[in-house]
Amino acid sequence: MGCSQKHFFFSAFLVFAAAIDGASGAAMVTGTVFCDQCKDGQVSIFDYPLSGIKVTMTCPGNDGQLEMYREETTNWLGNYGMRFDGAPDLTSCYTQVSGSGQGQNGCGAAAGPAKNLRLMFNMFDMEMYTVDPLLAQPAEPMPFCPRSAIAPAYPPPAVGPPLPPQLLPPLPQLPPLPQLPPLPQLPPLVPLPFLEASACPHQQWMRPEYRCYWRVVTPDTKVGVVFGLIANRKYGPDMTLGQGMRGKGDPYKTLLREGTTALLNSYNSIRFPYNALDVIQRMNWALIGSNRQVLRTAWIFMRANSGVATNATCRFTACK
Repeated sequence: MGCSQKHFFFSAFLVFAAAIDGASGAAMVTGTVFCDQCKDGQVSIFDYPLSGIKVTMTCPGNDGQLEMYREETTNWLGNYGMRFDGAPDLTSCYTQVSGSGQGQNGCGAAAGPAKNLRLMFNMFDMEMYTVDPLLAQPAEPMPFCPRSAIAPAYPPPAVGPPLPPQLLPPLPQLPPLPQLPPLPQLPPLVPLPFLEASACPHQQWMRPEYRCYWRVVTPDTKVGVVFGLIANRKYGPDMTLGQGMRGKGDPYKTLLREGTTALLNSYNSIRFPYNALDVIQRMNWALIGSNRQVLRTAWIFMRANSGVATNATCRFTACK
C-alpha cells in the first residue's frame, strides 16, 4: 500500500470516528447473504444477494457456552448491519444464516457454513468488522447450473468366450415412410439486453418513457435502505433515489446522483464497469472521506455512466 493510500484510509477512519455523535465507543458488523443457487458453496455468476434472510451473530458466553448475541434481517440488497455500543471485543464471534424470513424463491431451505468476523480497524474506541459472504441454499440446485462431465467409474465387463451367433428370422418389409414437410424457418434470436454493454447518464434514467428499466429499485426507494447506515446519516432517512437523481451544485449531491445512476446501470448491464456491491462500497468509502475523495468518486461514476471507460452507449428503447 502506497503512502497516499495509507493517508487516505487514516483520514477516512478519523472522519468516520467523528461522525458517531460523540459516542464513547461503538462497533459495527456488516456483511451480505447470497443465494447459492447451484449449492457449490461459493459465490458465482449464478448467485444473487438475498433479501429478508435472518442472520444471527453468536459469541462465547462467560461460561464458555455459545449464546445468540444479535439477530438481524437482510435488506433489499442482501446486506445486514449490527451496531454495538461500548466497543466490545467481537473477534471470537461468528455469523450464520438462521432463518429464511421473507426469503425469495425458497432459497432459505438450507444454510451455508458460519463465517468468522474479521476486524477491519480499531481506533479511538471505534471498531469495524466485516464478514465474508454468507450463503443460503435451495433444496435442490437450479436446473440451469452446470453439471460435472466426469462419468462414474464402473468396473470393466468380464471377458469370456464368444457367444454363438443367434439365428433370427428376417424382418418383414415395411412400407416407405411418407416425406415430412419442411420445418418452418425460426425467427432470429432476440438479443439479451442484460448481456449487452450499456451505460446511460442520469438524464436518461429520469425520463418517463424509460421508467420500466428501474427493475431492482424504484424512485421511491429510500437512500438509506440501498446504501446503508452511513448514507442514511448523511442524506437523512426520508431522501429517496428519485430525489437524489436531481441533486447538483454540491459535491455530496453530485456523488449521490452519479452513484445512484451507476447502481441502476450495474443492474441493467452485466458489462457495466462496476457491479452493485462495488458501487455501494465506493459510495460508503467516499462518504467517510474528504471532499476531494467525494468529488473523485463522483467523477469516476460519471465517466462510467457516460460510457467513456468502455465505449458503451445507452441502449434504452421507449417502454411499451
